[in-house]
Amino acid sequence: MIATSPLRTALLPAALAVALAALHLWTTAGVDTARLAELMTGATPDAFADIRVTQAVLPRVVMGLIVGAGLGLAGSLFQQVTGNRLASPLTLGASSGAWLAMVVATLAAPGLAASAREWVSLAGATAAFGLVVGIAGLRGLMGLRAVLGGMAVNLLLGSIAGGIVLLQSPYFGHLFVWGAGDLGQSGWDRTLWAAPRLGAAALGILACSRILGLLRPGAGAAEARGLSLRPWLVLLAALALYLTAVSVAALGMIGFIGLLAPTLARAGGARRPLTELVASAFLGAALLSGADLVAVGASGVLRDMVPTGAAAALAGAPALVLLMRRRLAAADHGTLEMPHGPARPAAITLAGIGGLSVLALLLAVFVSPGEAGWRIAVPDALTLSFRWPRILAAAGAGGAMALSGVILQRLIRNPLASPDILGMSSGATLALVLTSLVGGVSIHTAGVPVALLGSAAVMVALLLLARRHAHAPMVVALVGISLGALLDALVKIALAAGTADSFALLGWLGGSTYRVTGGAALALAGLAVAACLGLRAAHRWLTLIGTGDATAAARGLPVGAVRTIGLAVAAGLAGTVTALMGPVSFVGLVAPHAATMIGARTAGAQTWVAAWLGAVLMVGSDWLGRTLIYPMQLPAGIIAACLGGGYFIALLIRQRLTARRSGMI
Repeated sequence: MIATSPLRTALLPAALAVALAALHLWTTAGVDTARLAELMTGATPDAFADIRVTQAVLPRVVMGLIVGAGLGLAGSLFQQVTGNRLASPLTLGASSGAWLAMVVATLAAPGLAASAREWVSLAGATAAFGLVVGIAGLRGLMGLRAVLGGMAVNLLLGSIAGGIVLLQSPYFGHLFVWGAGDLGQSGWDRTLWAAPRLGAAALGILACSRILGLLRPGAGAAEARGLSLRPWLVLLAALALYLTAVSVAALGMIGFIGLLAPTLARAGGARRPLTELVASAFLGAALLSGADLVAVGASGVLRDMVPTGAAAALAGAPALVLLMRRRLAAADHGTLEMPHGPARPAAITLAGIGGLSVLALLLAVFVSPGEAGWRIAVPDALTLSFRWPRILAAAGAGGAMALSGVILQRLIRNPLASPDILGMSSGATLALVLTSLVGGVSIHTAGVPVALLGSAAVMVALLLLARRHAHAPMVVALVGISLGALLDALVKIALAAGTADSFALLGWLGGSTYRVTGGAALALAGLAVAACLGLRAAHRWLTLIGTGDATAAARGLPVGAVRTIGLAVAAGLAGTVTALMGPVSFVGLVAPHAATMIGARTAGAQTWVAAWLGAVLMVGSDWLGRTLIYPMQLPAGIIAACLGGGYFIALLIRQRLTARRSGMI
């Protein structure tokens, strides 16, 4: 293999960035080449077309180049510091933290959001990254725990931001576009604001290339050479977070560039820290310029504007899978374990869950706010006819998603496995959204068959993409993140118009029981009960396959058939729930983990305890969604994601602290 020189490794991405920027100018300027050259060399604009070039097209192209370079640089820095090829502003929670901070500030303190937006954004990015550090620890940032924590933080903060936007949808329509990554410019103000800030941070990062060289062999080797690890990690993380914050404040959420650019840089031969930083910056500029060119072209064909961040995700997600799945080792599978707990559930623990179940049911049926305040009363027949389908649907959805998570974690022997992380829920949602957008039919009309088709397609893709690495956690996380990014991109395209249909779609995406009929509720509950009974009967199969394929086959288990049937059941459960009430996140990950922590470690016990916990979580979430901000309502899925995400983050932090006290880390 011929080694690539550092100069060539950096020059090729630079040439690509310049070429794409030139193509962008040539195709979108709307004036002839000679006049474009004159305007770029200082000619006075004479017509509207000239003003459009100098005040809209040129600043847009320049903004794409500098922000793309900043995101590529931030992604490379995160990956070099952590030694983790999935680390980026997106997967470490920084982008979602910055976005949430900007959303809250825009609502609560619009003056502050306008005058000090980079510091508001930085505060949110830092807080989110701080949560990930609390979950993984500084040394843990170099492992898979940081990615798991980052996904949890992303889901939690994204759910909160989505709930706020949903509540304020008549007034926050512009956040749909900005949150999806809007490169549209009306002058040079934003570009001139962002350029010096991004440039100063970039110079600081490039000056630290020698430190990155010391960190490359690992934290232990760096400390052995006399490097004081903690202050340098803090400084480097602060620089990466600042780049992320300025980028989000300038353009909104464009999270995929920082994940893809360093991967492409390494694939192109970047081996030294400085070379990778420079190549990643140029590749980030090229990727964002190319994505913006595609977005502008698509906006001319479609009736609504296509956000640049969404176009970047549509292109980046599949490319990242193809590039990185070959470079991940199956040994990564052994770096993450299920949470520890007692050998069996204690009677007092089960009694506590039972009491919580009764409380959740009583609150859901008898307690509600009204015009005169809170009241406890037996609902009349009309109220009960609306209330019981929601309660039953929430319980059925929670139980079904929890059982789907149990199946996946047992079959793949991977604690990251859940229908949302593996993308099965995303596949069902994606199929329904595409059917709605392309076919012009309601998501509710599309129904269960379309959702099952989407879940099954994701299951097949997962088997093909992850089989080579024995479904290693890194591969699983990669597929889940990529599918989630694809879904998010399509949803942002749909929401960018800001129409009434867009707001209805946003409400459905929160996982709402609002439109669930009595028949659908009974179907969901019956599905959960049937799946629980079936899994209880098949608990020996789940136990055997969890010990390893060789052991299971030696004991007479048809491993291939069992895995195929199990994955089909898991996909069916997730697809049905998604079709009937929208995507429900985190229940399929949290409930099996929580069941294990309280002692349900065998397959049979984990099945019914996880289903029980998932049902309680969703019933409580539906009640909170109905009552917290009465007379307005929040979807149960958003509440469950916030509760489940908060619980899971606290669980991960507690697990790390316990391991630290016991000397395990």
